[in-house]
Amino acid sequence: MQTLNPHPTGNRTATEPFLLVDQVSKVYPTPQGDYPVLKDINLQVQEGEFITVIGHSGCGKSTLLNIIAGFTTATTGEVRLPTGRVTRPGPDRMVVFQNYALLPWKTALENVRLGVKSVLGHKPRAEQTAIAKHYLSLVGLEEAFHKKPGQLSGGMKQRVAIARALAICPQVLILDEPFGALDPMTREELQDELLNIWNQNKVTVLMITHDIDEALYLSDRIVMMTNGPAATIGEVLDVPFARPRSRQQIVESPNFYELRNYAMDFLYARYAHAE
Repeated sequence: MQTLNPHPTGNRTATEPFLLVDQVSKVYPTPQGDYPVLKDINLQVQEGEFITVIGHSGCGKSTLLNIIAGFTTATTGEVRLPTGRVTRPGPDRMVVFQNYALLPWKTALENVRLGVKSVLGHKPRAEQTAIAKHYLSLVGLEEAFHKKPGQLSGGMKQRVAIARALAICPQVLILDEPFGALDPMTREELQDELLNIWNQNKVTVLMITHDIDEALYLSDRIVMMTNGPAATIGEVLDVPFARPRSRQQIVESPNFYELRNYAMDFLYARYAHAE
């Protein structure tokens, strides 16, 4: 069975970033004049890193990830991967949205196989099906292969979406607040499953979240955005907890509350929304 992130990295040295966001700005024209969403975003991500992005609503988090995904073009600056400059969507970058984006008339297996077929259409149908089943099993959905989205809970739908993204072996997995609509218990279960998958395969992850505890539990670094308009990266917070991680060990660590308070101060004091 294939594994995640098998793509060659060419002649890139260990010190060069795997993903480079270089002086990226985004400006939208409006009847009232240009509206700057992002300004001079610079970020270097190493292969296999788990990065979370936090910030207030309207600070351009989703716009930044859409530029990395290739859905949106930067006004100035560029995003680069080992395969070259990002100019459009591609199978090297897969996105998981909060609203699942599943086809309601297809089963879980068919939804995942559709993604596999789009990239691995040269493989026999039986092999495509085997790949889809493997990744659905990886997220704990062995019993739901033939169920349609309407028969699945919110957590199960998000598992299908994650399996579909992973099944094509992307270089970068982009998660746009994937657990935001889930209840706390399901959210924690999916956080644990995502970490287990990441620990096994070390795909590079960029994830938006509004949950500081989630960011501290999952990520290697937390990118903290300033408020818009013309939002930029205010600070990047290193998360020092060793891997593999235990939720209980982290919350019992004095560092957890120090980092949590620091991030909350950034969001709710230094960059609080004006009343």
